[in-house]
Amino acid sequence: MTDAARLVFMGSPEFAVPSLRRLLEARYDIVAVYTQPDRQAGRGRHLQPPPVKQAALEAGLPVFQPETLRRPEAVAELASLHPDAIVVVAFGQVLRPPVLQIPGCGVLNVHASLLPRHRGASPVAGALLAGDEAAGVSIMLLDAGLDTGPVLAQRAEAILPEDTAGSLTDRLANLGAGLLVETLPAWLTGKLAPSAQDERQATLTRRVNKEDGRIDWSRPAREIWSRIRAYTPWPGAMTSLNGTPLQILQAWPAAGGDDEPAGTVLPLAGAVDVPASLPPPAFAVQTGDGILLPLVLKRAGKRALSAREFLNGERGLIGRRIGE
Repeated sequence: MTDAARLVFMGSPEFAVPSLRRLLEARYDIVAVYTQPDRQAGRGRHLQPPPVKQAALEAGLPVFQPETLRRPEAVAELASLHPDAIVVVAFGQVLRPPVLQIPGCGVLNVHASLLPRHRGASPVAGALLAGDEAAGVSIMLLDAGLDTGPVLAQRAEAILPEDTAGSLTDRLANLGAGLLVETLPAWLTGKLAPSAQDERQATLTRRVNKEDGRIDWSRPAREIWSRIRAYTPWPGAMTSLNGTPLQILQAWPAAGGDDEPAGTVLPLAGAVDVPASLPPPAFAVQTGDGILLPLVLKRAGKRALSAREFLNGERGLIGRRIGE
């Protein structure tokens, strides 16, 4: 059935593009691509198409952008395409039973976690916030729940010391695309049995919002470090210096510190053990428990700087408080 299978692809962000391209390389018959409507973005608030739309148009595929798939006319339009299966990769809409019941081979989803861990909207951020040693991807069948359907295949990916949500998401996008094209033939030919998720192991993530990136220096250093990783590149881990925004792009937590108030910039006291894959530190910041070593920083509208560059360009930084 794989050669003749009619697929509808649903996805929106950059994370979904590798899966679409791998399906095309595997010569699947993609009869339509569904993606989110164009949205205003940037300073000029110009309409920007989703990355999946751009990739689909480049490939000459028909594109549909309904505001919602809850309307009967949208469901009827989708049903008229007679897909054998629907592949969903970060589409951005919850699919209801009328849609799930359309394809005879079901609706497959590429989810960026090792389900049932980190269900929901922000699985990569969830893994980094939880301090997991590994993330991964799951190919699952969608049902009426939120990422609760049975799993067809999974693959793990180690989380590296230098990883942020951005770098980890990029790797998982390619990992998921590869696993999708490996799994799909066996599923379409009835050679693969799905496995139910263990509800006792389930965790749920929520959608990230802009305020999540604000750094609270009274929190423990390890927690702040996890948040910096989880919220880079968006919404960005933000603090301030002299009343102007300051983003921390990479950091490392460490023990130590003194009785200075949280947010106080401290000199380095002796050697600090930082993984070789990360830039070297040049100063520390007191937190509610331990110290945080900012490694790469960026002022609004400026280029990213190493900690040493930032320290050299900011006279009198040691002893000041940031985030006030």
